[in-house]
Parts: sequence; C-alpha cells; structure tokens
Amino acid sequence: MREGAAPGETGAVVELEMPAATAGGTGQSPPRADGPAKVAGLAGYPADRIRADALWAFAVFTDQPHARIRRLDLASAERAPGVVAVLGSAEVPCNEYGLTKFDQPVFIGLEHTGRSSVPCDVSRWEADHLALIVAESLDEARAAAAAIEVEWEPLPVVADLDAALAPDAPLVHPYEDIGSNLYESMRTRKGDLDAGWAAAAVTVEATYEVPYQEHAYLQPEAGTSWVDAEGIINVEIAGQWVHEDREQIAHALDLPEDRIRVRYPAIGGAFGGREDTSMQIVLALAARRLAERGIDRAVAMQWSREESIVGHHKRHRGRIWARWGADRDGRITAAQAEAWLDAGAYNYTSNKVMGNLHLGLGGPYELPNAAIDTHVVYTNATPGGAFRGFGAPQAAFAVECQVNKLAEALGMDPVDIRRVNTLREGSPSIAHTPMPAGVTMPEVIEACAHAAAQPAGSGSASLESDASSSGSDDPMPDGPALFSPFVSLPARPSSLRRGRGFACAFKNVGFSFGFPERCEATIVLHGESGDDMPASVELAHAGADVGQGAHTAFLQMAAEATGVDPSRVVGRFSDTGTSGDSGSASASRLTWMAGNSILGAAEEAEKAWREGARPAVGHFRFTPPPTTELDPETGEGTPNFTYGYVAQHVELTVDIDTGHIRIDRVISANDVGRAINPRFVVGQIEGAVAQAHGHVLSEHLRSRDGRLLNPRFSTYLIPGIGDIPVTTESVVLELADPLGPFGARGMAEMGVIPYAPAVAAALADATGVWMDDFPLTPERVWAALKSARDNG
Repeated sequence: MREGAAPGETGAVVELEMPAATAGGTGQSPPRADGPAKVAGLAGYPADRIRADALWAFAVFTDQPHARIRRLDLASAERAPGVVAVLGSAEVPCNEYGLTKFDQPVFIGLEHTGRSSVPCDVSRWEADHLALIVAESLDEARAAAAAIEVEWEPLPVVADLDAALAPDAPLVHPYEDIGSNLYESMRTRKGDLDAGWAAAAVTVEATYEVPYQEHAYLQPEAGTSWVDAEGIINVEIAGQWVHEDREQIAHALDLPEDRIRVRYPAIGGAFGGREDTSMQIVLALAARRLAERGIDRAVAMQWSREESIVGHHKRHRGRIWARWGADRDGRITAAQAEAWLDAGAYNYTSNKVMGNLHLGLGGPYELPNAAIDTHVVYTNATPGGAFRGFGAPQAAFAVECQVNKLAEALGMDPVDIRRVNTLREGSPSIAHTPMPAGVTMPEVIEACAHAAAQPAGSGSASLESDASSSGSDDPMPDGPALFSPFVSLPARPSSLRRGRGFACAFKNVGFSFGFPERCEATIVLHGESGDDMPASVELAHAGADVGQGAHTAFLQMAAEATGVDPSRVVGRFSDTGTSGDSGSASASRLTWMAGNSILGAAEEAEKAWREGARPAVGHFRFTPPPTTELDPETGEGTPNFTYGYVAQHVELTVDIDTGHIRIDRVISANDVGRAINPRFVVGQIEGAVAQAHGHVLSEHLRSRDGRLLNPRFSTYLIPGIGDIPVTTESVVLELADPLGPFGARGMAEMGVIPYAPAVAAALADATGVWMDDFPLTPERVWAALKSARDNG
C-alpha cells in the first residue's frame, strides 16, 4: 500500500498494487495488497493523516433525549482561549440530512434555515449536535464547550417501543403529521391463513425480543476537511460510500456535488456503522466557513470511544410476535408474524432494515399461507441503522426458533424439517414471485448437516470445496476446570449440560425494492502501439475497503478480466474525484457489483485496445436486473435479484449452576458461488461468527430514558480471543451464481444471520428451556433456568 497525497494535495489517498511475482487472479489467495503497510503500522487511517497545523473541531452533543431549546448563547464559547469559530444551526444552508429520509437536523438551535423541512429547536436524541467548536487544539475546543449557555424545556421522553406505541404517547416527530410514532409499515398476505391453521397438526407461538448491538469497529470516527486551491471542499474520512457522503454534504451545504470531494484512506472497520454520516457534514461546513473568513487551514475531528458509541446508530432492537403451524409430516402450513423495530430518534436506514426484516420473516422456506406485518417506530432512544445483515438476523432469530420449536413439537429432526420446507430452484418466494435463479439452500443445509455428523477437527467437513477451522487444537475440551471462566471456581461436573442446535438463513445480495442499483469502474490499459497485450493495467474504483480485503479482490478480478499479471495492476480507490459511483460497501453487494463493473470496464478497454488506442480506456456502469417495491396490500413483487445462503450448526456446554455458556463448536456452511480469494472468504465467515457470538452471549447495551448507560468497553463486553467459540469450521461451497462475476455471490453478512437461533436451540437441547430473547449472559440464563425449575 502506498499512501497518497496529504491534505491539501490532489493525488489518490489509496493506491494499491500487488507485490511483485504475485500469482493468481480469482480463486487464489495472494497476500493482501494493503497487508504489509497495515502490519508495519504505515497505513494511513483518518486519524493518522491529520496535519500538524490543522485546527480541531469538537461536536457538542445536546445531552438531551427530548427537550426544546429556549435560549442559546454561544458568545462565551467564541471568546474562550484558542477558539477560532463556533458554528450552529444558523450557519447551515439546509439544516437537514438523512440517508433515506431527511428527518434529522445538522444542528439543534433557535435559528431555522429556510430550505430545511425539519424543525431544529427540539433535541430528540442525546447525541444531537448543538454546536461545532473549532479551536487551535482539541482540549481548547472541549473546554470552550463548557462555556455555552443553553436553556432547555424538558419534553416527555419516549424511551422505548412500549412508550412509543401507547395510546397517549407524545410524538417524536409531530411535524410529520402522521399522528403516530409508527411511521412506516409493510404487509404481506399470501394464500389462505385459516386453511393453513386448519391443516396444522401443531402450532407454536412466541414473542421474541432482539437487542441492540454496537458496531465496535477498531477505529473511532475521525476525519479532516479543507478547501483546495480550486475551491473544492475536500473531506477525508472513513465511510462506506463516498458518493453518498458527497451527496449528503452537498445537500446540507446547498452546493453542487462537483464542489465536494470525498476520499477514504484506510478504514478500521465499518459493519454498517459508517453507512450513515457522522462528522462528514460538519467537517465540510467548518472548512467552508473558515475559508470564507480567509483562514486557509484544514479542520480535523476525532471522537473518543465513548463519543463514538453514544454518537452513532446501532443494530435495531425490536420485538417479533410469531405463530407458525405444521402438519404431521413437518410441512409448514401457516406462518403469521408481526414485528416492530425501534428506529430511535431518526430514520437513518430503518425503512430499509424493515424491508429485510419483513422478507426474512418468511424464512428460507416455501410458505403456502402467510400473513406478515412489519413496522418501524420513532422513539427518543439511540437510532437504529445498518449493521451486518440489517434486519435479517432479527428475522432469523424468530423464524428459526419457530421452526426448531415445530420440530420439537413433532418429534422431528431439525434438519429433516428444513429438508421438507426449504426453498428450492423455482420455488415461489414470500413475495409471491419465483426466487431468482441459483437457489442453493438445500445444498447448504446438506453440507452443514454432513459436516456436523463428522467428529470435530476431523478435517472431513469439506463438501465440494473447502473447509477451514480456527480455535484450539482440542476442539471439545472436557472438564469443569477448563470450562469455568474462574480458575479458582471450577464447575461441578454434574452441573454441565451439552446441547446441539441448527439454523439456516438467506439474505439479499444488493439493494432492494426498486432502488436504482449501479456500480461503475474504469480500466486503463497501458502499452506500446503494436503490443498484443497491455504492459500494465490501471483500475479506478470507488468501492470502500472496510477491512474485508475488497481492494485486493478488485485487483485480482481486474487481472483476471484483462489477462495481465496481478503484479502489474494498480488500483486507485475510494475517491469521488477519480471514480464513478460504486454504491455502498454493504448488503453483501460489493464483490458482486464491483466484479460485474470491472468485467464490463475490461471489455470496453479491450475494444479500445484492439482499435489502437494507447492508453486504452474503458468505463462501465453495471446495472443488475431491476427489482420492484412490494404491493402494499399483498406484498407481491420482485424485491431482489439474487441471494446468499447459509446454515450453521452449534454445539455448546452450559453450567446450570451459573448460567455460563461455552460454545464448543460452530460449523458455518456458506455458498459463495465462486471464492475470489478463498482466504478472505474464510476470514469473513470466522469474523461474522465472532461478531454474532458477542451479540448473542455478552454484548448488552443498556438504555434508560433515552440514554445509553454503558458506552464503554469496560461495561459493554465484546468478546476477546478467549471468549470466541472454541472451534469454528468454515464449509465453503462454490455453486455459481448465474449472474455473479466469475460465478461469485456476496457472503460477508451470511455468517451473522443464523447464529443466535442456533445457539438458542442448542441451549434448549441442553436444558429443555427456550430463551426467546438475548444476550444469553450468565445471569440471564441462570434466571431463566431457575424460573423454569420454580414453575415446574
């Protein structure tokens, strides 16, 4: 990896090339192109690239979950030592933003700018921004924040779903004139539900609660902005979609998009947490206002971990009621569900997450009769937004628990009931229309079941492709001392119980419901006139590498597409100034979309090469098959153009005296279509399992009266190396997606989705007790087991 220009210059921020003598295009696992720089500590993350002479900006949070501002005096802060400027609502040309809905003010204040439709005099979230202080140092900016004089009129706090849905609930967004905090819904009606219940031999009914999850990426938010010699506002930050960031900035600043340039340096994780804007708009605003005052200096921001946790959205918490029925053969005859997502104070991507949740509530099954309703609800809590799987993990928890409970009620094997009901090639989807070609759920289920039947660590988990395992050499350590987290307090052998659980899922690849999907790439072939083959290749692509290795995979695909040795391919990435719109690094779409755009750009460049152009330039905008919105009454439509498929098997041990759970073995079977880089694929599976593991077992983000109570890693417990599953086995199937580049299909989110229900099923297998909520912390598990004992 070669770092690009420093702030104020114009070169690429991320320029990558493969090491010399690198072998292999697609299907190979060359070293990461950015690996050496990251290992050596030379990679430039946003916080590393802040210039020594930069001014520092500090965003002042309102610290008010729900209150109306009555008086605001910034004068004392403006006079504080080291302060250069204090910016508020009056400084923003269009004081509103939002990825899918403009419902959030940039600043809360008394002055309301004319173009904004969002009233800005009410703080609806404790992390709403009151002001931005720009000073010579971050310490001086923080100190000046204490000098702000503000008076608030407290408003009733709508703390959660129960409060928001109460008949007399205060409205979080009364100006929207919807008369309720429930602001968007989806509905599906399929078949004859009454006939389905009549045909059912067994029914199961439950209400499931799903919790928040903090993204916990390695790098808290940081960025720099400046105005260059051409008058362009540059923003250098970590994100997931440079062109969307640019669009959001341009809207709030009321500027043409070509006046804004957004670039991403190295990114320390994202998982959906960087899809919505954090400090992009206020950084650009500060750079613009300073330039107007003749101050030619960059402005930098950097959040602490606590500011990061408080200040960005989370995986949605929510509630799902479900009732399912099946006949004696295990055939599902009826499925009914209603779900509510807590959107928090602002929409962010809640309406999109709701769409995934809604489709996911049908599960990867053929359902002849179904009724599903899904809603998003405003509260004054932390906003929910995109997080790896966005809606699908919540849906899978309810659906897969229901299917496992049906199997239990019928005395049926959990894998067999899925064999009976799984979606297949040509199956009708929950949206009434046929599934897109390439349905491999049956093969994935069989692969996982096959691997689970083999001894752990036997190396026999592979089916048709590759299997990889991580963890200790002893995949199933025995003995109470090894089990207990406290060496001084070993578990009693008689109190240990073991169980096994199974779950599966599917997930869209790409954006849904009629969104105008696209992805652009530019390839330049270099060489001399008369050469048969190019001497080198240059790739420009805006897709974000958020740590998953996307840029290396792009280089591999460009090498394969052009027939040029990978070591002679150079990539310039994640820069609105050099690349067309790639779309977001989300929805498991980037490899699928980017690969197709790279193939198209290579074809265009080769045409120009054959016609004698030197260099030969090819630009291509890939658009996949169209999708549609769902019919508002029936739910009929074509919501997605392809899917990914996953199944997981979990084995655990639980100490019934303490409620402590150890996950002994995880098998995750994923169809990836074609592994562009097999090592990256396994890394994505193992990372997804570890992230899901934390969500299910230890990560308990607590909120009360609209405030987060534990925004620190000392009390919000992400798993360490000693806490993850003892063994994770990755079963990788390569059953080509008919539309995927080189046959690849997206898979980065899949390993997260079925983990929670597989763990819940294993716990029920071990103890006979079903837990319909999580995280499964020791105290919560112990309490559930005690309640079950007390109640007979």
